[in-house]
Amino acid sequence: MRNTMKSLFLVAFMLLVPGSFSLWAADLPAPSATAEAPLPAINQSDLQALQQRLDALKQQISSANNFNQLEGPQDRVQAFMLDVDRLTTSLLPQQAQLAVQLGVLGEAPDVEAAAEQADIVAQRAALTEQKNKVDGTLKSLAALKQSAADLITQIAGIRRTLLESELTLRTLSVLNPDFWAPLVNPSGSDAQRFNYFSDQIRKTWATVWAPGEYFFTLVLMLIAWLVWTLGRRLAERGLTWVCIHRMPEGRLRRSALAFASALATIVTTALALHLLFYALTRQAPLTPMLTTFSEEFEKVVYACVLITGLSRALLATEHPSWRLPAIADEVALALKPYPRILSCTLLVLVTLVQVSNATAMSSKIVLAGRGVVAMVVMAIIVTMLLRVGKVRKALAATHDPQTSSTFAGVIFTVASISMVVSTVALLTGYVSLARFITYELVWAYIVLAGFYLLIQVVKDGCEFAFSPRYSSGKALEHLFGIGDRRLDQIAILISGISRAVLLLCAVITLFVGGIGTTLGQLTSNILAILGGAGLRKLNIVPAHLLNAVLALLIGIWLIRALRRWLDNEFLPKTDMDPGMCASLSTLFSNIGYALVILLTLSSLGVQWTNLAWIVSALSVGIGFGLQEIVKNFVSGLILLTERPVKVGDLISISGVEGDIRRINVRATEIQLSDRSIVIVPNSQLISQNLRNVTLGGSAQGVASLELMFPLDIDPEEVKELLLSTYGENENILDKPAPFVRFSHLSPDGITLTVTGYVGSPRIVGVTKSDLLFEVLKRLGAAGIALAKPASSA
Repeated sequence: MRNTMKSLFLVAFMLLVPGSFSLWAADLPAPSATAEAPLPAINQSDLQALQQRLDALKQQISSANNFNQLEGPQDRVQAFMLDVDRLTTSLLPQQAQLAVQLGVLGEAPDVEAAAEQADIVAQRAALTEQKNKVDGTLKSLAALKQSAADLITQIAGIRRTLLESELTLRTLSVLNPDFWAPLVNPSGSDAQRFNYFSDQIRKTWATVWAPGEYFFTLVLMLIAWLVWTLGRRLAERGLTWVCIHRMPEGRLRRSALAFASALATIVTTALALHLLFYALTRQAPLTPMLTTFSEEFEKVVYACVLITGLSRALLATEHPSWRLPAIADEVALALKPYPRILSCTLLVLVTLVQVSNATAMSSKIVLAGRGVVAMVVMAIIVTMLLRVGKVRKALAATHDPQTSSTFAGVIFTVASISMVVSTVALLTGYVSLARFITYELVWAYIVLAGFYLLIQVVKDGCEFAFSPRYSSGKALEHLFGIGDRRLDQIAILISGISRAVLLLCAVITLFVGGIGTTLGQLTSNILAILGGAGLRKLNIVPAHLLNAVLALLIGIWLIRALRRWLDNEFLPKTDMDPGMCASLSTLFSNIGYALVILLTLSSLGVQWTNLAWIVSALSVGIGFGLQEIVKNFVSGLILLTERPVKVGDLISISGVEGDIRRINVRATEIQLSDRSIVIVPNSQLISQNLRNVTLGGSAQGVASLELMFPLDIDPEEVKELLLSTYGENENILDKPAPFVRFSHLSPDGITLTVTGYVGSPRIVGVTKSDLLFEVLKRLGAAGIALAKPASSA
């Protein structure tokens, strides 16, 4: 075992130490001179096939005549770009290998020096030829990808134009019988297209239901049905059991239960749909028309599943205690049947509309189908709003606080206004606008419900992960040496940032998506907006985020550990005073945190040459609102380096006198005699007149008493009494010696002032108190009284 460990250590050492691998490889036998680099895996015919595939997509996009017909081609263009990326990635190692081999052979000499160089010349020529082929292939792939990217931009422009034209297109009103005539009596071309579509379905079905195949088709379809029904229930019960028995009690368990319910519905439906697709296409691929229809049908199914799954998860009518939103039980029960009714209706009606789109039927058929969808969906939503409004009104009469939600009122109002506008649009002939409003209302529900669920899961997950009551929080406390309060702050900060990001994604999703939008489209659209030109100029790569987080956490941990070492071990063993030690520790922390921030930005891949706009924005912010903060920050650095005051000094500034307890970057903490703390901005300590009593370490305090005696006393006797009292006090210094001064003579009496010095200004108050007690005692023993004010005579 020990020899094995030594061998592993030796191998790791040779691989990690620069130059060791080359020394070790020098002893190995040289490879055969006839060995050739691997040939490129992509030939000219593959590139031609890719070009033909792209040309077919362009032709399909150019022949589209409505907005919905461009959704499928957009997905296929994105899949084409992914295929090109995979091929490019497969060629990059070959390109690097050929470049390394050519670098080993070196440049071709002007004149061949010896005959034995002939093999090297041949090998160099072969490698050069192979590298040129790989370079040419990569350039062709790059050109194809750029062409596809341009095509995506063109699709977006075409879709925008078609959407605007459709929304502003005015046709016959739904009250006009001629509007429904194409559905009752379709034209010959529309009937022919529908019959052609039906024939393709019959041929596909005959292929999978042929003798010897129908048994497997029946089994696969039965399995798909079982997965969709029984499998969903089993998956939901299994995830529920995991959440109840493996999740801690509290909000995390409740949000996890809701998320598990939605996840079980979506995953089992996706699995059943893929099984059904495999059952119908295992013998022969679908025709282009059926392929387009199947892609659109899959999107509609997922949209309907999201409606039902999210509604079941959020309403939780079977387990009201698991419900996340503040919805009354009566309202939840009133809403329960409508998501399923809406999803089933959309599945049937939108599928029929997709048939007309896939077969390129006339615009009259398409508009009539949109009118049917808009009217039926509006009828369902209006019925739901009326019923929910009736229930909310009944609950409001009972003064139930759950019915007074502002957000619920806003949703109810927006939905009602949308239905009114859709009704007016249908009656006035703007059928596409009415259908668009109903679709957007359904899409808004899917987005808001989905992101609400995600936000709740993230929030509760952060509270659990950073809670000191659980193992994860205890591990973080032990690893980073932080307390419960700081752990709560970190949890709130991370939760807030995560929710802000999710809310931003939700807003973007509302405007860039719609019913029928795939997850890939949403992801690419969100990344295109969030990772736009600004982030590309900063060179921020998502893969670098993990490195940046690790650099930030490790850097903060190192700074805290090094500061503890300075405060507890190194600095106490030096000859520096405590104030200097505290200043050095604070300065080290500030510099360390600045370096950690720079390291984190560097780990993100931020190029400093691209930060000019950030500096400009900061300069504007400093000019308008941050000048005081910057001034205090600079003043704090001056205090820590020049040290006109330090921790432990007794200072007096603007009527405030006390001891400096801490010098921060922005402000200084001064402790008064009553133990209260005054926060003074650092700029005041630099710009104003400041009295530092203890600067230099030799400051002395002055204990001075002013007393008035009657005119008939013996001044010399009183003088000797005062001096003896001062001389016998242990706090009064011998040098300078105490003295008595004749301050004032008036008809009221003689005023004498006795002054003595003490070792520190901090004991002046205590010393004066002791002296007064002793002076009054001795004056009373000597029979000497103090003068009384004239007003009291």
